[in-house]
Amino acid sequence: MIFEIEVSDQADVDIRGIYEYIAFELQAPDNAGGQLDRLEESIMSLKQMPERFHGYENEPWKSRGLRIMPVDNYCVLYITDMERVIVSIVRVMYGGKEEILIHNLENTQSNKEYSILESYKKFIRA
Repeated sequence: MIFEIEVSDQADVDIRGIYEYIAFELQAPDNAGGQLDRLEESIMSLKQMPERFHGYENEPWKSRGLRIMPVDNYCVLYITDMERVIVSIVRVMYGGKEEILIHNLENTQSNKEYSILESYKKFIRA
């Protein structure tokens, strides 16, 4: 089964932020381009067997089916809709260390504007 890939507005903002940070803050535009290529290639690989990556273990994300795909020092957070055959990319976050990813995810949860659930709801309604 081949899944359609949909990228939320928030995930798009995340990816742009990663590029800008590496290109401008770290002054490494070539590395930024390479990181973008690896992120895109990994996201597109979710067209086949998106369930191969582990789910987030803590609630409320576990019951919502949130999965985590590591890509270098980043994590792609996504939800697979088996009925609609769609993989929804919800966020792309720094996750070089598990504690940082958990901190980022908890901050996302506590901040309604950037909430994964809110991003997903907006994305599904579009």
